[in-house]
Amino acid sequence: MSDLPNIQPEAFEAIDPAKLFPAQRDSSPPRILLLYGSLRERSFSRFAAEEAARILNAYGVETHIYDPHGLPLPDACEADHPKVAELRDLVTWCDGMVWSSPERHGAMSGVMKTQIDWIPLSLGGVRPTQGKTLAVMQVCGGSQSFNTVNQLRVLGRWMRLLTIPNQSSVAKAWDEFDENGRMKPSPYYNRIADVMEELAKFTVLTRDIRDHLVDRYSERVESHAALSARVNLSKAV
Repeated sequence: MSDLPNIQPEAFEAIDPAKLFPAQRDSSPPRILLLYGSLRERSFSRFAAEEAARILNAYGVETHIYDPHGLPLPDACEADHPKVAELRDLVTWCDGMVWSSPERHGAMSGVMKTQIDWIPLSLGGVRPTQGKTLAVMQVCGGSQSFNTVNQLRVLGRWMRLLTIPNQSSVAKAWDEFDENGRMKPSPYYNRIADVMEELAKFTVLTRDIRDHLVDRYSERVESHAALSARVNLSKAV
């Protein structure tokens, strides 16, 4: 540590394999929350999310698709609004998420952003998204684009979600789903299957250790400083 004069030794922790590979693992089904970004009756982002949920179910994952109908705009009401409370409860419940948005004007939809904006970084002293997994998908009205998934990745990183490497972008979505909203066989469908397989694996791999994975040196420094100040204050009284 002599080469690191700026490091506070009491807050510096060596990598502990026992914490990364615990002997006891959760054997219950992983829980995945799926959000979609359109209120239309034929919502292709919803159709994509529903196909993703079916694939996840086949992998033994428990899923829940949140319905954004009736969700108010951020700050238009208090957080005890039923739709807001439902969303926040589901975010707390899940081990990971899928965000599926249409591309609108080269960006994610307002419906998608509204849902994400209602998810707090901290809730009752708990960070509901921190260390959980995330898969991002988009549907396009025209040629394939990656604007929306790129934006969703930025938000996922900001919320300290473990966003998996793979992603899905469905071009000309109106031609990829049948009249019943089921996705036709195609490389786009195969990619969604790839993404859900990867999400299921990453979720099982990380959910038991997510708190340890996102534990940070800087926060331990702040915690030690607060503890020291409190101890010194009690001594002075």
